[in-house]
Amino acid sequence: MLDATTPRFDRLPDAPGVGYKPQHFSDLLADPGAVSWLEIHAENYMGDGGRPLAQLRHLAERFPISVHGVGLSIGGEGALDADHLARLKHLIGWLQPASFSEHLAWSTHDSHFLNDLLPLPYTEATLARVCDHIDEVQEAVGRRMLLENPSTYLAFAESDLAEVDFLAEIAHRTGCGLLLDVNNVFVSATNQQTDAPGYIDAFPLHLVGEIHLGGHDEDADETGAPLLIDSHGREVVDPVWALYAHTIRRGGPKPTLIEWDTDVPDWPILRAEADRAAPVLQAALA
Repeated sequence: MLDATTPRFDRLPDAPGVGYKPQHFSDLLADPGAVSWLEIHAENYMGDGGRPLAQLRHLAERFPISVHGVGLSIGGEGALDADHLARLKHLIGWLQPASFSEHLAWSTHDSHFLNDLLPLPYTEATLARVCDHIDEVQEAVGRRMLLENPSTYLAFAESDLAEVDFLAEIAHRTGCGLLLDVNNVFVSATNQQTDAPGYIDAFPLHLVGEIHLGGHDEDADETGAPLLIDSHGREVVDPVWALYAHTIRRGGPKPTLIEWDTDVPDWPILRAEADRAAPVLQAALA
């Protein structure tokens, strides 16, 4: 465990961060560039002992850490997995991260786990269920969580709330914060032919505790219309950088993460993406 002399970071800095990958451990310590904080996927660190936890403990002495969960199935119809929640509580308890977040999605059905983050209809019934689950999580881990907006490919016909209103009402009822994934906004707006800057303008930016930026892949649907896939497997594209700059101008500087989870590049390439976010944040601070 971290001892009592380990620095504690009570918040993420309004600066660039990256999703931590073990192959970058040495390079990150030697030459972090603009990288001021790190994010880990909770499910990768729920075991006992070994090199991953040893490296994480070492990094937590130098960098604020954000824990990002991908397996709670906040939007699932069934009860939350008690064992998963207990392991998450243990991780957060000893690590004492600066931030904790999860997805607005579901990934379980009965006893089956689906290796995907699936969207939800935005209805009153879904709203009540998600709020109940968030209340349970926040009570268990003893802290406020952030909830991330999803990337979507289709809209549910039965939805009777706009996504921004749905997220704002969740935050109002539960006291949770929000994680704004700007790439997800761009992907969803392109796929559904809606207005990405308008989404940002309507978003409750004062509730945002963290921003995500990532890459996506381009495809086309059966009619030839653009179809974007949220892959986290390449650099952030220029239109997403422009949407990010618009977001920061509207809401002020926020902790900003570069997500790159597949086809992970060498450290200098990932660091350069984080370095690219720094001038946008510095301009807002100035």
